[in-house]
Amino acid sequence: MSKSEGLILYPVPSLVAILLSREREKGRPLTEEEVIEIRNSCAVIAMPPDVARRMDEERGYLDIDPENCWLEWQQARRELMES
Repeated sequence: MSKSEGLILYPVPSLVAILLSREREKGRPLTEEEVIEIRNSCAVIAMPPDVARRMDEERGYLDIDPENCWLEWQQARRELMES
């Protein structure tokens, strides 16, 4: 998650969920430019790190890091396609 003055910028819904949905809509893998554009335009909530940790626990998974979204998305999509 991106940090700003002690707050976490937390994508809602999760960035991995948004990317997966968009990829399914397109019917093909997203390009790096598309992933960056989606990351830059997704809704986020600024929250303290302890609240973000509770949100992660409620979701049941960790989201991908927006600052490293392309590489983490490549890993996440491989894992999602295998399951």
